[in-house]
Amino acid sequence: MTSFTLPPQTLEGKVAIVTGASRGIGTAIAYDLASRGAKIAITYSSDRSKEGANNLISRIESSANSKAIGIQCNLLDTSAPQHIVSETLAAFGPQIDILVNNAAGISDKKVEDVTPSHFEEVFCVNVRAPLLMLQATLPHLRRPGRIINISSVAARQGFPGIGTYAASKAALEGYTRSWAAELGGDGTTVNAVNPGPVQSEMLDQVSPEIVEPQKTATPVEKKVGRAEEIAEIVAFLAEGRSSWVTGQCLSASGGYAMY
Repeated sequence: MTSFTLPPQTLEGKVAIVTGASRGIGTAIAYDLASRGAKIAITYSSDRSKEGANNLISRIESSANSKAIGIQCNLLDTSAPQHIVSETLAAFGPQIDILVNNAAGISDKKVEDVTPSHFEEVFCVNVRAPLLMLQATLPHLRRPGRIINISSVAARQGFPGIGTYAASKAALEGYTRSWAAELGGDGTTVNAVNPGPVQSEMLDQVSPEIVEPQKTATPVEKKVGRAEEIAEIVAFLAEGRSSWVTGQCLSASGGYAMY
């Protein structure tokens, strides 16, 4: 019988960046990675979200027994990714192990109401920023690294009124597969997680006429998910045990999206 050793299920000593982590899924991801030993750099976009970021940092340092820093930035600014990476390296050392592109802007406009400026803003945050974050991180990525993009069930399911958001997430999935093909030579993996509706402030911005039918059509308990359930999947993709998984867009929707 062939013997084998499972990779350690720990992130002790790893350094992770999680964008948009002052609330919702991003907060859960950052806390989960920290609880497994990773040092965390979180980003937040405004003074309004600063309180959430500070609360998360306090939780990480008190109960997760790890270290965290907060970086305020606007991902519409093309210089923000380099700033994020520089601050992370200054705080935690010369290399980064994990990049989680979580920050996103949601579009809730019907097709006739989408303006060029609205389209540009959504795509700049949801597609351009992950690309620039990866470009800024790569020179400092400890190989094999872990790149994880947070997509959405909307990338593959049709919903009224969020077409621009859905298109941006489909584009991010295209990037995910291409980056996986480009970066896999040294064992670096690139994956995406596609949450269904998850209880969060972002979900509160979505019309009930979109959310309620999803609850009814979700096989698992007819409910929306919890941010912690998404964080568990991200943690798996960040750890060594996921080394043979790359270029995948994993649905986490309680069975709503069985594609």
